[in-house]
Amino acid sequence: MMNKFLKSKKRSSMLPRRLFIAGLFLSLLLLQACSNTGGESSDAQPGAQTSAAKAGTAEAKGNVKPVLNFGFIGTNDLNLPGGPEGWGLHKGIIQEELKKHGITEVKWTGFPNGPDLTESLISGRLDIGSMGDTPSIIAYSSGAKIRLITQGSTNSIGYLIGKKDGPKTLSELKGKTIAIQKGSFMHRYVVGLLKDAGITDYKLVHMLIPDAKAALARGDVDAMTNNTTQGALEQIEAGFIHLDDATKHPHLRGSGTTVAADEYLASFPDFQKVWNDAREKALADLKQHEEEYYEFIAQLQGQSVEIVKQTNPISAIKEEPFTEEGLKLLEGTKDFLVEEKLAKRNFEINDWVLK
Repeated sequence: MMNKFLKSKKRSSMLPRRLFIAGLFLSLLLLQACSNTGGESSDAQPGAQTSAAKAGTAEAKGNVKPVLNFGFIGTNDLNLPGGPEGWGLHKGIIQEELKKHGITEVKWTGFPNGPDLTESLISGRLDIGSMGDTPSIIAYSSGAKIRLITQGSTNSIGYLIGKKDGPKTLSELKGKTIAIQKGSFMHRYVVGLLKDAGITDYKLVHMLIPDAKAALARGDVDAMTNNTTQGALEQIEAGFIHLDDATKHPHLRGSGTTVAADEYLASFPDFQKVWNDAREKALADLKQHEEEYYEFIAQLQGQSVEIVKQTNPISAIKEEPFTEEGLKLLEGTKDFLVEEKLAKRNFEINDWVLK
């Protein structure tokens, strides 16, 4: 009788403990279930999650990668582009804005030309890139999955520089060799220029600008294309022949484009607005620090502040992502590239522009 009482008492004393353990196990299951429905990747960086939560936006809580890979044209000691993008990265303005949307780091890379940059976009090494309109149009016409998210400038000027004691006029380029940076806005400029002048007998060779400068100095080529960023005015001051430039031919000017990979935009649908808002803040800031900005550009280009003020005026920077003037210039450039078979197919500019 005593044994039955003890066994009954033991069972009754174990019941609360079992109920406690069962309740604890159920609570752990509920906590785990809640943690798996938060919409955040389990391998996302903690900083990105914190920034996303603070932002409170749908895109920041989704598949936004914490690192943005950005490419631009140009090589310099600071490894930065010019314009609002370069200024914003230099001052940290763009990084600070992007952090609000889950992007905790921006990695930027300079490229010698547009085709190299677009290749990196196509391969997935870059998420976005800024370059001249010609290489971005050629890439899109060739099937690259990219969209145009902003057109930051419409005043890129190509120069045609002749060798010392060489051709003095466009007509004297007949039968001559011209160094070009293939796929650049300068390539489009010189082909359009010679076509307008009725000159068809000439040879184009692809060279990056530093190599073309050396070849021109040796006399290996008769002329080359250049721009103010790479020191066309310095060549002219050094005695090389200024044959022509696009200031005389507004329809042959280039424009600056920023494109984003379709795959990246799919993971971050509001990226265009986020990027352009950050760019707008950087532009507003540089307008408050004009002299400092010109000194920054002079350092990038290795030129004097006086020359930079002439060749890269702040007034030439576009505030809006797109303007009627800019889209018209893009249309003309695209039509020319298609006609010259430099672009593989025709397309509607509005199908490419992301608005």
